Amino acid sequence: MAKNLLNKYAWLVETIYNSNGITLNELQEKWCENDLSMGEDLPRRTFHNWCTAAQEMFDVNIECDVRGGYRYYISNEEEIKKGGLRSWLLQTLSVSNMLMNNQTLKDRILLETIPSGQKFLTTILDAMRNNNMIKVSYHSFWKDEEKIYSLQPYCVKLFKQRWYLLAVNPYFEKPAPFVYALDRMNAVSPLTDEKFFVPTDFNATEFFDSFYGIIISPNKVEKVRLKVSSGQANYLRSLPLHKTQKEVERNDEYSIFELRIRPEFDFQQEILSQIPDVEVLEPTWLRDEIVEKVDEMWNTYKNNKK
Repeated sequence: MAKNLLNKYAWLVETIYNSNGITLNELQEKWCENDLSMGEDLPRRTFHNWCTAAQEMFDVNIECDVRGGYRYYISNEEEIKKGGLRSWLLQTLSVSNMLMNNQTLKDRILLETIPSGQKFLTTILDAMRNNNMIKVSYHSFWKDEEKIYSLQPYCVKLFKQRWYLLAVNPYFEKPAPFVYALDRMNAVSPLTDEKFFVPTDFNATEFFDSFYGIIISPNKVEKVRLKVSSGQANYLRSLPLHKTQKEVERNDEYSIFELRIRPEFDFQQEILSQIPDVEVLEPTWLRDEIVEKVDEMWNTYKNNKK
């Protein structure tokens, strides 16, 4: 029942958001056309209750333009566009509603799955909320044996269909935030007797702000210039590599994009995946590193050429 209500709130916000202003009568008509309605009307009182709940749930301000014909709209639309947890939740629920309303097409809608690591997400979030440390059985890709860690969970991050935990092990010689993949965890349990507090100056968004992915690198933030073929440039315009991305030059053959970023391993892998349509121009060290990896790829395939 709670999940169904959540979907209804998401439907309300999405419908108002996409309408550019909508009257209650128009909203009620759209509601009756939706499978979520189960054939039931949307009374005025229920509508106002949903508005209040949706505002609290998704941090959106639903207001009525009295002078414009009593049309409802979202006054803080720009805040939603900025993203964040509530925006992500709203988008996820909206997609869920869309899929539920198209059950006849279920065999023709293909989705990506998230590895099993998400089964520990609830335990980790509970520990974060209660300031409890956690005990984690962890088997890294790079080590042969499983390790047991006592961690202070700072934040979680979803990247390329995998969940990651940023945490501090206070028992290390030099405690510092480190990233752990949830799908490499074999067991997670809360240490209710061991409390911790996230530093007041820690901001999860700011911590990852200058990185492309989840790998924490000592590389400094610097300007990266990419030369991108005209065809591939369309993809980078629609889905930027980083929020700092700017297109500084454009012609019929290519575009030049600039970013302010720490060009760590994840970013380099992304660049390599788009070669030959993307060429690193600056910084020189990054260009040289990409060239070296391309040479290694060429030698691998050249030596194994059939």
